[in-house]
Amino acid sequence: MTPDVLLTNAETRRADALAAAAGVPGLDLMEAAGAAVAREAERRFRIGPVVVVCGPGNNGGDGFVAARLLKAKGWPVTVALLGNRRALKGDAAANAARWDDAVVPLAPNVLDGASLVIDALFGAGLTRPLDGTARAVVEAIGARKLACLAVDVPSGIHGDTGAILGAAVKAACTVTFFRRKAAHLVYPGRGHCGDVVVADIGIPVSVLNDIRPATFANGPRLWLDQFPVPRLDGHKYARGHAVIVGGAEMTGAARLAARGARRAGAGIVTIAAPPAQLAIYAVDSPGALVTTIADAPAFADVVADRRRNAILVGPGAGISQRTRALTRVALETGRACVLDADALTVFADNPQSLLSSIVGPCVLLPHEGEFARLFARVPGIDHVADKLTRARQAAVASRAVVLLKGADTVIAAPDGRAAINDNAPPWLATGGSGDVLAGFVVALLAQGMDAFAATAAATWLHGAAATAFGPGLIAEDLPEALPGVLLRLADISPEN
Repeated sequence: MTPDVLLTNAETRRADALAAAAGVPGLDLMEAAGAAVAREAERRFRIGPVVVVCGPGNNGGDGFVAARLLKAKGWPVTVALLGNRRALKGDAAANAARWDDAVVPLAPNVLDGASLVIDALFGAGLTRPLDGTARAVVEAIGARKLACLAVDVPSGIHGDTGAILGAAVKAACTVTFFRRKAAHLVYPGRGHCGDVVVADIGIPVSVLNDIRPATFANGPRLWLDQFPVPRLDGHKYARGHAVIVGGAEMTGAARLAARGARRAGAGIVTIAAPPAQLAIYAVDSPGALVTTIADAPAFADVVADRRRNAILVGPGAGISQRTRALTRVALETGRACVLDADALTVFADNPQSLLSSIVGPCVLLPHEGEFARLFARVPGIDHVADKLTRARQAAVASRAVVLLKGADTVIAAPDGRAAINDNAPPWLATGGSGDVLAGFVVALLAQGMDAFAATAAATWLHGAAATAFGPGLIAEDLPEALPGVLLRLADISPEN
């Protein structure tokens, strides 16, 4: 199955160049792009006065095409251009010449009387903050609450990062071409795009073989070929044995993780708990095993059994020397490890002592606060960079897969691959949901998925389960909603 790739600005330009080299004229691409914009305008909005605001580059050329086609369908169209029409070049100049009506200078007053604005000012290629007339018009579109359809990316949004460059259009819909960009999925850009429509404009899919993108939209096509499917002749040990460290006070966290791990398919789940809390863990779920660990040597004995092939430390573990020691024991096994919550925070004063201990497959699950604490002193992390960049830098520095949580969760691998998750509903923001996610990750690792695929799959399943349950969700509901998601996932398995 072909993953849903996301292209950078540079990769998009490369795709255009490769299409041209394959014999697809740039004018044909621009005509198809403008036609897609016009088609979406007709589909979504009632016919009425439309103002097409055009920039000086190819984004503006797309706008001229859309204007011409909408006018031919009877729409009252005004075209406003930033800059001089005679300064346009290449395909944009050719399509401006095909526009047989007036072109007015761009200014806020061109919006008077408009029922729809088509934003063809800059698209994804903008690299500096909007200023002057362009910014005034963008701000006026927002102030007037005008319906807006954006071409490629709303003007003022950086295509690679989703950052707002000074000001940005808030579109009801964005029409982009060939493949989406990171800005369509990460905030704040995602919040300005509205519905994103990807139009096929004639770029051959084969150009991706030359581009070799490394950023993906998270979904089953990215990892389904690795997803574990129980065999008729299988048994519980073949489905992996996950070990989850339980804490002394916040006992619910490890119990939620264990429930999530069992629902996500781990054949056996053992909770390694402090002796005094044995009864709490033992009575919670009869299907989970419970063993006691008084200290790090006792934990080393537990994980000495190599059938215990994936380990989770952190949820409710407590910020203590004990957690620090147990984390090191887990990492020293060289087996798949998931570190979350307290197992990250406890190393904030000396992150290198954690990172240098990572020798096997490892997944770090920080939210933004934990990320800032853990990586504050780590060289190579630009803490003012966008989320995608920071996650990638952290993955390289730690030699681990880093899942940076949020509404736009990013999963980054040390080899440069990254996935952006966009299926999480707002009601997933509830206490304990992250513990369930950690349980999903460790379960998929135990069943043999590699660290990047397991983390991406777990994140998507987490969002899908929350969506399936609906509003009113609490963390305990997530494992119970998962079987229905897994049943639907089986219907799209490559084996079916």
